[in-house]
Amino acid sequence: MTDTTLDQARQSIAVGSKSFAMASRFLPAGMHEDCVMLYAWCRHADDVIDGQEAGFANGAAHDPAARLAELRDLTHRALRGDAAAPVYAGLARVTAARDIPHRHVDELLDGFAMDVEGRVYHSLGDLLDYCYHVAGVVGVMMARIMGARDEPVLDRASDLGLAFQLTNIARDVIDDARIGRTYLPRDLLAAEGIDAIDPDDLLQRAALHRVALRLLDEAETYYRSADVGIAALPRRPALAIAAARNIYRQIGVKLRTTGPDAWNGRLSTTKNEKLRLAAKAAAGTILSPRRGAVPVSRDGMYTRP
Repeated sequence: MTDTTLDQARQSIAVGSKSFAMASRFLPAGMHEDCVMLYAWCRHADDVIDGQEAGFANGAAHDPAARLAELRDLTHRALRGDAAAPVYAGLARVTAARDIPHRHVDELLDGFAMDVEGRVYHSLGDLLDYCYHVAGVVGVMMARIMGARDEPVLDRASDLGLAFQLTNIARDVIDDARIGRTYLPRDLLAAEGIDAIDPDDLLQRAALHRVALRLLDEAETYYRSADVGIAALPRRPALAIAAARNIYRQIGVKLRTTGPDAWNGRLSTTKNEKLRLAAKAAAGTILSPRRGAVPVSRDGMYTRP
């Protein structure tokens, strides 16, 4: 691994996700670097598909299908030992060092393909499948970096990814609609009398917020399930993941309490809020006796492939 590989990965996380950047600081050396490099490739892949840099448009020509094909090629070449750029070299190093099956990388790429193909999500079950492929599998890969190998623990790591993605989708309903994407399940929209989301129709906002609350309710189920997996991790990784959990969940709390007006801007957490939520995570992990999380059955929940 070159210094350039790690330096670029650190820059990516600093710009692309202040929440993950803060939470990841609690990880031990080595584990921290590997999580950062995995995140950097995930961020890069997402930006490649959307024609963005760190989540912002870069003005590049937009041909998602071609971008996806090139991304698959460069990723597969890197996994075979022929990395074309530092971000791919970082991915190859992490998957080899942490015994991450290459099929998980392909599952994430398949999630991006759902966006490229304009997949329609008719039900919550359809949406959960998408959430696994773009976020749940990332949780699985991160958990493997942290030493998890037991399938039940990896299931809980996937659950946290699903909770994060459901929260993101609820937050970004209007922004996604402006770029022609609808993730809210069509059956939930139909129940509110909505055939298509109009981001400029303020009369839709109350109904859309009710649908978003349905997603946040579902996210709570997966956050609670994920706590079981967090409790199975060593203390410092548990702290890092608990901090990330608290920070991401707070976005949903704000959307719930603010109502439809929350979509007038972009919801986020302040630095002071992040510090408070990280401190709360510390109180429940490294500063408390090790106790198992309250048992939460996964009956009826999404089953990863």
